[in-house]
Amino acid sequence: MPRSDATAQMTRAGLNLIQQALSIYDRDLRLAVCNRPFQTMFGLPEWLVTPGAPFEDTIRFLVETGEYGEVADPEDFVTTRVDQARAFVPHYMERRRANGRMISVEGSPLPEGGWVTVYTDITAIKSQEALLRARSEELSDQLLTRAEELARTNRQLESTIAQLEEAKRGLAEMEARTRLVTEMTPAHIGHVDTDGIYTFTNRRLSSVLPGRSNDIVGQPFDAALGVKTANRLRDNLNRALQGESGVLEFTDEESGRRIRTAFTPDRVGEDGPINGVYSLSTDVTEEAQARAVLTQTHKRELAAQLTSGLAHDFSNLLTIILGLQSRLHKLDLPAEARELTDATCAAARRGGTLLDRIAKISGRHELHPVPVDMRRFFDTFAALARAPLPDNIRLSITQSIPDELLMLDEGSLQDSLLNLVLNARDAINADGGEIRIRAHKVRDTWLDIVVEDTGPGFTREALDYALDPFFTTKGQAGSGLGLSMVFDFAKLSGGNVTLENHRDGGARVTYRLPLRPVPEAAAKPLLVLLVEDMPDLRVSVREMLTGLGHQVIEAESAAEAEQLADLPAIDMVLTDIKLAGHVTGVDLLDRIAGRRPDLRLALMTSLPECHPLRRRGAARWPVLSKPFDGGRLHALLLRGDAA
Repeated sequence: MPRSDATAQMTRAGLNLIQQALSIYDRDLRLAVCNRPFQTMFGLPEWLVTPGAPFEDTIRFLVETGEYGEVADPEDFVTTRVDQARAFVPHYMERRRANGRMISVEGSPLPEGGWVTVYTDITAIKSQEALLRARSEELSDQLLTRAEELARTNRQLESTIAQLEEAKRGLAEMEARTRLVTEMTPAHIGHVDTDGIYTFTNRRLSSVLPGRSNDIVGQPFDAALGVKTANRLRDNLNRALQGESGVLEFTDEESGRRIRTAFTPDRVGEDGPINGVYSLSTDVTEEAQARAVLTQTHKRELAAQLTSGLAHDFSNLLTIILGLQSRLHKLDLPAEARELTDATCAAARRGGTLLDRIAKISGRHELHPVPVDMRRFFDTFAALARAPLPDNIRLSITQSIPDELLMLDEGSLQDSLLNLVLNARDAINADGGEIRIRAHKVRDTWLDIVVEDTGPGFTREALDYALDPFFTTKGQAGSGLGLSMVFDFAKLSGGNVTLENHRDGGARVTYRLPLRPVPEAAAKPLLVLLVEDMPDLRVSVREMLTGLGHQVIEAESAAEAEQLADLPAIDMVLTDIKLAGHVTGVDLLDRIAGRRPDLRLALMTSLPECHPLRRRGAARWPVLSKPFDGGRLHALLLRGDAA
């Protein structure tokens, strides 16, 4: 039997054991629940004690059966009682029934509307009062009157107590609703007393800190959160116990998630004693990733501003130096002098190469995430990475990423991992060794790719500075920009790079990126209107779209596309910017957007970003630069702002 049915049966059984009659009507004046004494006391038929029975029908039945004695106008009596019920107020009254028995009637309103009424047979009590009145010769009239008043007061007091109990139940219901709201909050709310023991939790701790228990009431602070996490929060907790509110943001080592915890003292009044601390913990991992991306972007922009002017002047100086050395080289110089001019030229050319790399690392770099099958990615990367490795260096790749697609900048990730493999190759001595690559998920939050080698490992200095630009341990053979470019891509993606030495002595680089699976909605096939005036290119894009599982309708002109765009089944329009005739793809989308605001619209072009027509289109819709592959096309289709 379901728990709710069993509870309902036990509730009905308990109400039936009560000697008083009880009824509860809702705000619509329909019966919600009653007990068996209510039916037997008034002789009600079954249909009037069934939930949903109208209050008006019950009153009419009681009038017709003589419950209220002679009634001059039954319908007016029923209407009056119903109107009184609609404007219900708490009350206590005593009345004599048509059968001669006395009953007390006490009613209390309910918080959600409606009311509960309790009927008590007080015939025996009234008989005792009458007996006492009959023996008035022995008891004074004043004593009898006070006794009756006392009995009446006691009954009214019982009614008041019942209403207080109802208010208490209302508060309990309010507390239950409050707990429900806190349990639905996407954060952990807890209360710790002055002894560091949890006295309240909304049972959401595991959603913020995976691996922790949700049942932590009665547990010490350390045991509930774990020793490492508790130590991170200890100072803030102690300050809150002294009356100082505070907020701390930290990274949970077990899950890698970024957590923000606020501490608020539980104080009675402004200057009263502190009974403990309330804590509110929120998972801000995605927010932290976005902040990291923004910070890295600002750093790159600042670096570009600082280096652009210097690079321009330095390039001019190098050009002058190379020109002068070329003139010197044509003169009849001694062999020693010719060696010096050759070395000067080589140094100047190296300076030019460094300028190119500085431009790449500080210039504009936009990520192009596409859906990537990690199994296929590593199969392809294995062949690419083994090519530059000598025979005495082994490469092993293991990955435990499911078959799901992840949104990644595939090209940048491939370049970064290849850079790490080449660094590991250079670190391994001539005797050979092994390079190991492992990829795995961290708590459905991060994608960790770990690159290890069997070389001598990082020096202390390298651990501190290897990610900084221009730091190198390769002497003249290295530029010092490889690892910094790897670090730059990781930060632009919202991730990070950490360096360490594993216990066997080799180097370990952990490349951490946000885990962003392709949304399930992306699997929905679209009907795409493809507008392209070059047949060969139109066929190529059509095959990409159909290969991704979408259906395609083709148009080779703006006029034809305008007619087809009115088809109700069309989901998206993808058009080239430059089309045959005087109507451009931007003009076409302007017209379609006015008639079909529900459509997703996008452009493709080979025009440079500075072209006015491309800039005008990019201000409103996504633009796909040619040439492109299926991955970049798929990424465009996944965008939710293409409409």
